Amino acid sequence: MNSKQSDNFKENPEPAAKSQRSLVKFLVISLIAVVLIVTGVIAGLIPRWRQQTELNAETRELSIPTVTVISPKPGQNMIHSELPAEIKPWVEAPIYARISGYLKQRYVDIGDSVEAGQLLATIDTPEQLQELERARGQLDQAEASLGISKITAARWAELLQTASVSEQDAAEKQADLKLKTAIANSARSEVRRLEKIQAFSSVTAPFSGIITVRNIDSGDLIVAAGNRELFHLAQIKKLRVFVQVPQEMARSIAIGLSAEMTLPGLPGRKFTAKVIRTAGAITADSRTLPVELETDNPKGEILAGSYAKMRFIDVKMKASLTLPANTVLFRPEGPRVGIVESDGKVSLRSVAIGRDFGQTIEIITGVTPQDRVIVNPSDSLANGMMVTVFEAPQTEKKP
Repeated sequence: MNSKQSDNFKENPEPAAKSQRSLVKFLVISLIAVVLIVTGVIAGLIPRWRQQTELNAETRELSIPTVTVISPKPGQNMIHSELPAEIKPWVEAPIYARISGYLKQRYVDIGDSVEAGQLLATIDTPEQLQELERARGQLDQAEASLGISKITAARWAELLQTASVSEQDAAEKQADLKLKTAIANSARSEVRRLEKIQAFSSVTAPFSGIITVRNIDSGDLIVAAGNRELFHLAQIKKLRVFVQVPQEMARSIAIGLSAEMTLPGLPGRKFTAKVIRTAGAITADSRTLPVELETDNPKGEILAGSYAKMRFIDVKMKASLTLPANTVLFRPEGPRVGIVESDGKVSLRSVAIGRDFGQTIEIITGVTPQDRVIVNPSDSLANGMMVTVFEAPQTEKKP
């Protein structure tokens, strides 16, 4: 800048100041515009961000299923539980015919008490009698021939000593004697066999008891070794009682253990039974121990074949846990339940099922009273799945 221009600038400062003020004003306006634009953008993005955040949270919440849980409850104590029992006669036997013929007469009927060896019925067997008579006739012939053979053999033995006959002839007579002896013995055995068969025409009781079934009447055709049962005899002065004891109670059962038995038909009456034997092994299909007891029935008050309830009063056991039936998942690997852990994740746990009480099921192993078990679990339930827990109200309903 030359001196002349410098002098002019000094002499006219207003244009420079005006230009500077215009620049500042422009910068302020630009800054305000930028602030307004940024504020508008932020004001527009915040609601959308909030909506997206809420949507994501709602989506996550909806993706986590809500389940109802319940804790296992102690079931009915085995001390007070009654087990179903089946009552059978001490001894029973079906009586069939061993000989064919027609029923000549029967001497007993249903409900009659009989003694061992008592005559129950007689069977008319004309064909069998004819065979017996023929066999006896053949025996008479064989014995007659044997007598002649004995005399002849003895005579020829004496003649052989005087050399009146040859040794061969004497040996032939001895051989004939042996043959006739064998024939006589065979005929005698046949007669004994037919006599024993004929003895079956009298039907007798094999032991003392009561007639519970009678399927024949006078004049009926009887076929030997047929499927028709003539009588059924049962001994009921003492009875056998069969009980299926659950596995968790099996080790407490011992020979001589007493039990209390009740019958639906005799309300208020209690009978005592005693364990006489056990199977010694758990039945695989029911997981129970077959136990046999005996009880006296001198007055015949207990009817064989009845249903009874048995309670082992001396057995002390801890009650097992129960769960609602709709908590169990039946899968190829076995029954399972879904447990919600403290972190909200699902753990599928295998369980051993005991007795079925209808709405509830006894759980022998696999759960504890502190577990939170999922009610109505879905088929898609898997290990590690996150769930939201809803506590179901606990009921005191007994199984």
